[in-house]
Amino acid sequence: MGGLTAYRTWLVPLAAAWVVTHAPVAPAGAPDAPEIAQAKSLWARSPHGKMLERILPPAVEPHELPEPRSDGARLTARYCVQCHHLPNPQMHTAAKWQSTVERMVWRMQGKGNLGELMKEMMAQIRAPTTQEVTTLTLYLQKHGQNEINPAHPALRSTAGQMYSLACSQCHALPDPHQHTAREWPVVVERMKGHMAWANVIVGASQLRTIPELNTAEIVRLLQRHARAEKRTQ
Repeated sequence: MGGLTAYRTWLVPLAAAWVVTHAPVAPAGAPDAPEIAQAKSLWARSPHGKMLERILPPAVEPHELPEPRSDGARLTARYCVQCHHLPNPQMHTAAKWQSTVERMVWRMQGKGNLGELMKEMMAQIRAPTTQEVTTLTLYLQKHGQNEINPAHPALRSTAGQMYSLACSQCHALPDPHQHTAREWPVVVERMKGHMAWANVIVGASQLRTIPELNTAEIVRLLQRHARAEKRTQ
């Protein structure tokens, strides 16, 4: 059990870093936004670039953010891509974004828990002003993940346990009502792609969960509790 506990202790924060992005991936060959192009240039010259590239999957572009012309979206694209690929606001709940932004700003200021290495990594990184931090936080909270009610009856089923085990590795459990039954299979497939990108795949039998995860069962659960399709007149 000690090995399993250590594995999960390592897995959860890693998985939480890349998790729930509901925006589509930019088409292959699409030009990078200026902020992303600049970040890639810095990563290419940095001895830590390969590590930075692996923190988050390249899953959303600046123009795909909610309210892409808002100050909040602009600040997200300006500051967040300095250290990793652009995060989707639905990566965390509104409550979680407050502490997450505080921690990220602290690191951008070179005060992270890696000591001198953090200072070296952040040497060319710009940190937001106090006002920008407020704007950025409010934007991310406004568009944060809508979490399922912990008392939702679906979570008491076997499929609900699978859903909780699978998705809580990376983020708060999304409310199934966020998507329609037709949309959920696409969303789940995208999440599987992110898991594969992050190489978070349990292969050793002793690390398998009980109940063992079944994607089809999870999709059916989400579809049963999904948002109804809008009827066209």
